[in-house]
Amino acid sequence: MSDEERTAEAPVTGQGRMDVAWGANTGDEHPEQAQTANTAQSGEIFEQRYTPWSGQLNPRWMRNWSILRHHLLGVFRKGHRPWTMPTRIFILIAFLASLADAGMTLLSGLVGSAEFHALFGVSRDNLYGHVLGFFPRNVLYYPIVAALLVGGVISEDRQHGTSALYFSRPVSRFDYVGMKFLSVAMIQAIVVLITYVLYFLAEVVAYGRGWAWMVDIFPMFLAGMLAGALLIITYTSIGLSLSSVSTGRFFPGIGLLAIVFGTKTLASIVKNLFDRELLYLISPYDCVAHVGQAIIGTQTTYDQYSWTYSLVALIAMNAVALYVLASRVASMEVTRE
Repeated sequence: MSDEERTAEAPVTGQGRMDVAWGANTGDEHPEQAQTANTAQSGEIFEQRYTPWSGQLNPRWMRNWSILRHHLLGVFRKGHRPWTMPTRIFILIAFLASLADAGMTLLSGLVGSAEFHALFGVSRDNLYGHVLGFFPRNVLYYPIVAALLVGGVISEDRQHGTSALYFSRPVSRFDYVGMKFLSVAMIQAIVVLITYVLYFLAEVVAYGRGWAWMVDIFPMFLAGMLAGALLIITYTSIGLSLSSVSTGRFFPGIGLLAIVFGTKTLASIVKNLFDRELLYLISPYDCVAHVGQAIIGTQTTYDQYSWTYSLVALIAMNAVALYVLASRVASMEVTRE
């Protein structure tokens, strides 16, 4: 039967009739009442049509900015990524503690002591100690901050299925990894690099340094910034690779601390027992420190091999970590795992 014949026999009025099989009263138990079916009132049947959205998507940078903002601004205010209160408190403590050299520089300017300034003022050795010093920065501050940040950045997306919110929208996996990486690196940069800049500003304020001093010291300043950037990139890449293979917050943070401190301790034991520094090449911190010493131009503490070996080892570490991160994110689905 064609649509025209069906329409002629029963014209479409937008209303339909439904017969009730039985009522809601107890009278249905009687045979004479069960034979009569109640008729319900007519109901409206609405036609639903899907209309595709004809608007324009936000540009790529805006979608990436939403991911970056979600993680970055969550440290400072609500409405974004809910960073835990211990993480926020420790980041604040690490930031204030990293300003100790700046405070000592201001104090040396007030006291006017040359010996005091030699201990804390701007110099090549102090720049290395401010950014890459093992104690207290790379024992108490920087690795723990990185461990707290990378704990659930990707692993919680795998655990709770949050990846569906990303990949069901026009967000590529490259942008997803890039914004996650940049978010963690920028929060670490607040603790490492911002305090480094404030350290230089404290020197300028305390001693009234002029433009000639700043121009002369600028290459050394850039060398320290590059050394700090290497530290941040290395810790972030290793931490996110651990987060991508986990489904919880505990393993990535503890794993990063175990890698940094474990390899450092093992290399130090071998150095003290056998006078061999070869195992320093498996330590992320020592590789960064050796390359940082060469970049800044301070006296090296690794005498048995060239800093180029540490550079090659550092590149290999980051390459392996980024490969694991990329392969794991490529396998993420848009459903809970």
